[in-house]
Amino acid sequence: MPIYFADPSIDPVSLQSVPEQFLIFYSSVVNGEMWCPDCRAVDSLIQETFGPDGPTALIVYTGTRQQWKTPANIFRQEPWNITGVPSVVRVKDGERLVESQVTQERLAELVK
Repeated sequence: MPIYFADPSIDPVSLQSVPEQFLIFYSSVVNGEMWCPDCRAVDSLIQETFGPDGPTALIVYTGTRQQWKTPANIFRQEPWNITGVPSVVRVKDGERLVESQVTQERLAELVK
């Protein structure tokens, strides 16, 4: 299944009812690339896992570095309480992998 991209103005609460099976929270793109090196490092694994034969996923950009670092960032609040990027969240139960937990082995376990 394909990977979709959330509209930047999306309401975080509405993400609870998206048709995609997984949400991928990434840093926003600044000057042509994601500002977060961890997000850039796992992007090929994410693309491979959620590519044409994988489960559906929606990429949500959390903002510039300055926007993300503020405790008031909308994705740090309910209902998602994201603590770090990248984060991969299974929508149906909220199970998640955060930052260094996003490995090939752990991601394969999460999506099976």
